[in-house]
Amino acid sequence: MNGPFILTGRVKDTGKVKTYHPLAVLAVLAVWLAGGLAQARGRLFVWCPVFMGVGAGLWLSLRAEPVLAVYPALAGLALVAALVWLGGPYALRPAGAVVLCLCAGALAIGLRSYLVAGPVLGYRYYGPVEGRIIAIDRSQSDRLRLTLDRVVLENTPPERTPRRVRVALHGTQGFVEPKPGQRVMMTAHLAGPDGPVEPGGFDFQRMAWFRMLGAVGYTRSPVLLQARAPPGEQWVNRMRMAISGHVQAALPGEAGAFAAAVLTGDRSGVGQGTTQALRDSNLAHLLAISGLHMGLLTGFVFVALRVGLALVPPLALRLDTKKIAAVVALGAAGFYLLLSGGNVATQRAFVMVAVMLVAVLADRRALSLRSVALAAMILLALHPEAVAEPGFQMSFAATTVLIAGFALLRGPAGLWRLPRWLRPVAALVISSALAGLATAPVAAAHFGRIAEYGLIANLLAVPMMGTLIIPGAVMAAILAPLGLAAPALWLMQLGTGWVLAVADRVAALEGAVRPVVAPDPWVLPAMAMGALVVILWPGRMRWAGVVPVVAALVAWQGTVRPMALVSADAALVGVIGPQGRALSAPRGNGFTAAIWLENDGDRATQAEAAERPGFVPAPFGRAFDIGGARVVHLTGRGAAEQVAQACAGAELVIVAAELAETPGKCRILDRRRLARLGPVALVSGDKTGEIEVIATRAAQRRWSFPSPPE
Repeated sequence: MNGPFILTGRVKDTGKVKTYHPLAVLAVLAVWLAGGLAQARGRLFVWCPVFMGVGAGLWLSLRAEPVLAVYPALAGLALVAALVWLGGPYALRPAGAVVLCLCAGALAIGLRSYLVAGPVLGYRYYGPVEGRIIAIDRSQSDRLRLTLDRVVLENTPPERTPRRVRVALHGTQGFVEPKPGQRVMMTAHLAGPDGPVEPGGFDFQRMAWFRMLGAVGYTRSPVLLQARAPPGEQWVNRMRMAISGHVQAALPGEAGAFAAAVLTGDRSGVGQGTTQALRDSNLAHLLAISGLHMGLLTGFVFVALRVGLALVPPLALRLDTKKIAAVVALGAAGFYLLLSGGNVATQRAFVMVAVMLVAVLADRRALSLRSVALAAMILLALHPEAVAEPGFQMSFAATTVLIAGFALLRGPAGLWRLPRWLRPVAALVISSALAGLATAPVAAAHFGRIAEYGLIANLLAVPMMGTLIIPGAVMAAILAPLGLAAPALWLMQLGTGWVLAVADRVAALEGAVRPVVAPDPWVLPAMAMGALVVILWPGRMRWAGVVPVVAALVAWQGTVRPMALVSADAALVGVIGPQGRALSAPRGNGFTAAIWLENDGDRATQAEAAERPGFVPAPFGRAFDIGGARVVHLTGRGAAEQVAQACAGAELVIVAAELAETPGKCRILDRRRLARLGPVALVSGDKTGEIEVIATRAAQRRWSFPSPPE
């Protein structure tokens, strides 16, 4: 999914584009909130990141790239809003704060888009590729994958060479062991990042733009070493990979690979089967270094150091052991951030933990909604594009709901009425349930699935993170310089082995995963805004937030998927039939087919979907009907020559070829037109009954259309 902030367009046979704005619902809610914030002045700060996120989301939803003059205008508006907030009429100050946050979010992401700008490969390239390894991971096909910078491409000038490229390694490899900092060479197929595979779908082009990826591809030739890493270059990544290699050598198998991922963030050793089992059991969050890992690490260091100092009376009586422990824990969190590679998810976790530890140093309450709001504002200032990413949404949703939920449980009727021995168990069950409730809609909207037994799996696996895996990791880091890390690594192996066993058993249960249809783009933001009103708004008016939540759930339940989808090369068509979406081919365009079926809430494979009924016999190609109108799909050799005959009995012809002219009287979708529109959806027009073509490339942004080579 593209996240809550996306636009699509509708393209009819005239080629004109009509837009609609799924953020309209969110904008109406924002105006209502701004008008009532005078009643919530004491809680105005916690709304600041919400409106910063709305500002960034509105910028992402623009159909065209803003001209430079927009940014000085936004800066001026932000200045006026700041003056109103600080010294304007009392009744207008909340509105001034809202406008200031909206402008700040839009300015932050606009500036970020210019800072990460770089060349994007506008054509298909095959030839020699040279570059320096800066990251190693695995592709969806379970192949080792290298991210390179300082790239050199044959016959490509530096000003048109992407800043970074990502290459999956196929074929016979093993001539060199890839390590960060090495300069390598290969012969590879490269192309610019692809856009969504359907209107409103996940936009890889946008994600790649903000990650400075200008090309992606694969190689079937061996990767060769051109130069070893110079001393001091990429030393952090080299240290990460060295530690990961040591851990996997000491703990062979998937348990060691999982332990290496927890310690260093290197997931290149974790197999696709293990990753899938973790996803199906709702334990995939344990694989990524996130708030849970960072919280457990800093919590263990904080408690261990404070207890250790308390055991030494001369120190305990003379020093503020609480603040000393907070400083050391903050240093441990910083080292963990450095060791993990510092990706956006880990940065998010570090900022949240750092804000809480600084609150301890300032004698403030560490866990509060204000500290979460501050962490979110810092992250939105540094990486505003994260507002549309599931990791950001799930992390802050879980944290916000946990803090609000346990605040209620601190009352007289809360956990404290339970026996002391039962409180930790109850806290674990309640925290897992609250976090699951908060993140389930986000995960379902983005990934099209709900792990039915995720709560059980987390109750069985998460305690191992806090009792064996993270403590073992800390002790291993302390004892490794002395050569005594083996016992600590053994503890980690026990914990990781248990987690993987739980994942395998839960994922194998019948009905462990329930597929979910992808919602309309406005559903998730409306649900999130309604939930925030319930949590953050004071007084009885908070229950008004239930209305958008219920409306979004009802709309989600009634989601209607497009009758037909067409791939960007016109080679694959998917039609809704009596047994689900039927595909025109059992092979080819595998990624596109998988995403279509996933968004349908369908777990069938491409080969299974290709055997379903949905197409009808036709003299030429394969045919299907949409609202009584006939559509013909032509592929293979001679497809272009059959267009005129196919047009005689069809309203629309899809042809997997590039036509110099469009014969016949029907409408044509060929590769030339699809190159402009992108993948399309076909629906029946509401009033006219004619087939309506919904284009993917309705928005013209900097990342949408790579410039062709001169």
